[in-house]
Amino acid sequence: MNLDTKKIYFDKMNELCESKIPFFFICDFLCNQIEVIPLENLSDENVFCSNPLFINISEEINTDNKKLEWKKFPVSIEEYSQQFNKVKSETQNGNTYLLNLTCSTKVETNFTLKELFNAGKAKYKLLYKNKFVHFSPEPFIKIENEKIYSFPMKGTIDADLQEADKIILGNEKELNEQFTIVDLIRNDLSIVAKNVRVDDFRFIEKIHTNQKNLLSISSKISGEIRENFKNKIGSILSVLLPAGSICGAPKAKTVEIILNTETHERSHYTGIWGIFDGKDLDSCVIIRYLEKTENGFVFKSGGGITSMSDLETEYKEMIDKVYVPIY
Repeated sequence: MNLDTKKIYFDKMNELCESKIPFFFICDFLCNQIEVIPLENLSDENVFCSNPLFINISEEINTDNKKLEWKKFPVSIEEYSQQFNKVKSETQNGNTYLLNLTCSTKVETNFTLKELFNAGKAKYKLLYKNKFVHFSPEPFIKIENEKIYSFPMKGTIDADLQEADKIILGNEKELNEQFTIVDLIRNDLSIVAKNVRVDDFRFIEKIHTNQKNLLSISSKISGEIRENFKNKIGSILSVLLPAGSICGAPKAKTVEIILNTETHERSHYTGIWGIFDGKDLDSCVIIRYLEKTENGFVFKSGGGITSMSDLETEYKEMIDKVYVPIY
């Protein structure tokens, strides 16, 4: 998608926002696939979602008596290490301080995408044209009363480990990762907002999954939208994308390294989608993502790599994130 076409979509968002017309939008990782759909047309487009501002669910499907089968076949640690070592080399050379490295994992399950969507429990979930489903615990940006908020998520650990909260909060690598991404998001928000501040640094959230419980670390950042960006959601997104938490810092160079390192195409994974309800905006990062392909289901996951990252720990985190929130 060229710059002129992207501008058409972002301008359309601005027009709908200024007219207070509710709409859904979705954008892939590289902003090559953007769609803007008025909310009243969403079901007709075979798009079903749930977020704090809006819910439209496909026909009710009862899976209460159906036990989820879930088998995953991740890339080998040898294959993963080739990408990991390349990223570590880039960090040591100072080309990136933090890079979100992602992989595809083949998954076998007895549930359809629609069954997973209906049974899954998540703050943000989306069934997109029967092509993929995802369940995100991570907001991207929220806009309320001319204030903008972001909640970057970095750091995940098995919640069942003894003193898991103390371990992850005391981990120097995770602390540095959060500092880096909070600084990046704060700088991004400062382009579209004034009085940007970190309201809450490193709070813990518990995530329930079909395999184990996880603890995740997030921060909260806020600012007051600048006058020239008020009622211009498209203009705001054009500045902030791609989401900093799922690429890294510095953003432009890190995205370049990602494209030269990862062996799969992210597509909509690590993109964003959201709802404007005529007044407020709530959006999320497209993670915890299961895609239907010609060769079966593929789950995409990853984690942040820094100069302090350990191969086996990062490999395990990538695999631990291959889950659905059905419990």
